[in-house]
Amino acid sequence: MTLTDDDRRQLHERYASERDKRIRADGNEQYIEVTGLYSDYADDPYVAVEPRESLHDEVEFAFVGGGFAGLLTGAKLKQAGVDDVRIIEKGGDFGGTWYWNRYPGAQCDTAAFIYLPLLEETGHMPSEKYTHAPEIAEHCRRIGRHFDLYDNALFSTEVTGLEWDDDASRWIIRTNRGDEMRARHVAIGTGPLHRPKLPGIPGIDTFAGHSFHTSRWDYDYTGGDPSGAPLTGLADKRVGIIGTGATAVQCVPHLARSAGELFVFQRTPSSIDARNNHDIDPEWFATLEPGWQKRWMENFTILQTGGFADEDLVMDGWTDISQRIRDRLLSAPEPDLSPEGFLKAYHDSDDEKMEEIRRRVEAIVADPDTVDALKPWYRQLCKRPCFHDDYLQAFNEAGTTLVHTDGQGVERITERGVVVDGVEYELDCLIYASGFEVGTEFTRRWGFDVTGRDGVLLSDHWVDGMTSLHGIHTRGFPNMYIVSPSQGANLISNVPHNLTEAGATIATVVAHARSVAATEVEVTEDAERQWVELLEAGGRTFGGDPTCTPGYYNNEGHGIADSARRNSLGYPEGPVAYFDHIERWRSSGEFAGL
Repeated sequence: MTLTDDDRRQLHERYASERDKRIRADGNEQYIEVTGLYSDYADDPYVAVEPRESLHDEVEFAFVGGGFAGLLTGAKLKQAGVDDVRIIEKGGDFGGTWYWNRYPGAQCDTAAFIYLPLLEETGHMPSEKYTHAPEIAEHCRRIGRHFDLYDNALFSTEVTGLEWDDDASRWIIRTNRGDEMRARHVAIGTGPLHRPKLPGIPGIDTFAGHSFHTSRWDYDYTGGDPSGAPLTGLADKRVGIIGTGATAVQCVPHLARSAGELFVFQRTPSSIDARNNHDIDPEWFATLEPGWQKRWMENFTILQTGGFADEDLVMDGWTDISQRIRDRLLSAPEPDLSPEGFLKAYHDSDDEKMEEIRRRVEAIVADPDTVDALKPWYRQLCKRPCFHDDYLQAFNEAGTTLVHTDGQGVERITERGVVVDGVEYELDCLIYASGFEVGTEFTRRWGFDVTGRDGVLLSDHWVDGMTSLHGIHTRGFPNMYIVSPSQGANLISNVPHNLTEAGATIATVVAHARSVAATEVEVTEDAERQWVELLEAGGRTFGGDPTCTPGYYNNEGHGIADSARRNSLGYPEGPVAYFDHIERWRSSGEFAGL
């Protein structure tokens, strides 16, 4: 598909006008916390919290968070010979976001071969290229069983504070269950996708029907189950769902097939590319040679971030755009490999890709007005790209109505339903697919602050933004490790790759500290400063583009403050170079900067 210069000019003008109409003065403040009146939206509906005695013991390593970050770090520690590991998790089991997200249709949108960690170690073959949530949750439990991480785990337990005891060189860990444990080492890997948020729509507290957040799906009301059984409880119900991001894209087809009537309230449409999911052939899987998963992860990261490889092992929508950019650069009479040339190739390739995505809407959806409303007018990476083979088709169901708010969002909620542009849509059930807190302060997302050496709070140490070495170690907080993509690879398309490398690095550091009888591990002031200066000079960040349509990638269109920008910095040469760097660093045995 070829676009003329005039086509591109008109396209970019449309992008700007669509963005501008969605800018809100309240930015992130348009969302409300699930506290107080709304606290039940955050309750755990899956397990009954059993009373237990408070713990006052000591472990060698404690990890806050039982998702992939905790499981990977725990597994790597066990492999390194560190057996006294305790994972503390607010949910009733391992899984993190895959413990909470049990909505119908939930599945990974990065290929399972690279998304599900430790497949070789646990001997698991994914059943599909993009596995569904029940299988992912079971894999989390499989990791827990395989590495004996259940033995010392604490579930249904929220950490309320971490405090460093300088005299004893131990961390004191307090929880909402009255625990006061001690640990030589602690790590935090709570992730951004566990604390639900609600839209602060006027009247949200007045709705008299049934309501819930997608991360706490109420199957008692809807019928069905996480495996995809029909939602029989909705057969005679008028159901509304607010939000059309990655979660809604997956659950709307199930609602459309089951509900008496479904109203999808949309502010900004997602870009919906083909998923082309398929079952995995066991005979083919058996031909994979040892070390295959590491090779696949590296191949994906190289291709998805603009590198060159002889073969695309994953072959999905994430690598497609990079392939287009490479082809455009290399096919030019005189390839321009400068940053400016690469940026132009990216923009041109993205323009064509998004035009294809809009044409896909035209080819699938029958109603012309719905077609127009479902077309995304922004660059593909301005919002989380979505891949699905049933979402657009759902709007051809007779009982499904897309309520397009033309970028303004829902006007208000009443006792009986939802109002858009003065029209009230009466509902029996209202579902919030409004996502999780991403852009809020870390203390609010974590639910606690950390008190380091000399009583310094982590929130004060990071008042001007995160500071670290490798995104893992922070000065003044000895024996503490952060596990996230930030200030490291910053690879958002396949987050578990970041967590795998962080877990391996932490395990190597802790095992070395044991071998030399070191009681404390801490980054030097110079090493922390130099790492942050390196990242800032490189300027490689995730999101933050104010020209994009508003969303959590760019602080709802308001741009990112310098302090928040620090939190989103990545290694200047990109994820591939970072993974190479951190592997060399931990393998050298020198642990420079600690």
